[in-house]
Amino acid sequence: MTAPLGKNIGGYGGDTIDIDDVLQRTLAAAQAHGWSIENFPNTGELKLYGLRRLTSDPRLAIYISTGIHGDEPAGPLAMLELIQANDWPSGVNLFVCPCLNPTGFQKNTRENQDGVDLNRDYRYIKTCEVQAHTKWIDSLPTFDFGICLHEDWEARGFYLYELNPDNLPAVSKDVIDAIDQTCPIDHSERIDDRPASGGILKPVVSPEARSLWPEAFYIVLKKTRLSYTLEAPSDFQMVTRVNALSTAVQTLLDSHLTKL
Repeated sequence: MTAPLGKNIGGYGGDTIDIDDVLQRTLAAAQAHGWSIENFPNTGELKLYGLRRLTSDPRLAIYISTGIHGDEPAGPLAMLELIQANDWPSGVNLFVCPCLNPTGFQKNTRENQDGVDLNRDYRYIKTCEVQAHTKWIDSLPTFDFGICLHEDWEARGFYLYELNPDNLPAVSKDVIDAIDQTCPIDHSERIDDRPASGGILKPVVSPEARSLWPEAFYIVLKKTRLSYTLEAPSDFQMVTRVNALSTAVQTLLDSHLTKL
């Protein structure tokens, strides 16, 4: 199994991506496979897009986003690969944001060009990126669950957050089992200063207790009652991280479909 590269010292020190090129290829693949593409309005020169892939007989509606932190390149690459492969299970409506922070990738920073962590701007919304994004989310129908693709430069292995305030049937363990074949799992008892078990964190959704909301809070409060935030270990090879995120997305869709 792959080993850490030892490049992340005090922050992300791994490979970067040309986000304009990645987005161009993502949009080309989406168009080729029949997705509808929406450019978020009122965002100036920012390249912010929402993609929709609708089926005539949906059994699930799924939201997927990535690229909210500009020093987490595996997410946009995984989304590109998934759209290019076009190997989606039947009966699934998909709503996708392929990159929420393009200016962050240009600088290889977690924050956007103005130094704001967009993933903390979903309560008292100030940035034009999050304003445009939440307006698009608000226009969507409800979905069965959301998936947010991330990386963690400090992680010892892959882990995930499950936001599930109503204790709905979830498949986090299926994801961990699938990832464990190709990428280490972070088995720490505490991750990001929160209790964890077997690479799974289940924090309590307490919106009033947090002044800064992440994206996952917003979608759980507005559009669904189940959200998975996937965290690839970014001190590993890019191919390992991209494969982990892609495998996790595919496992989430397949496992939820089998439970219907």
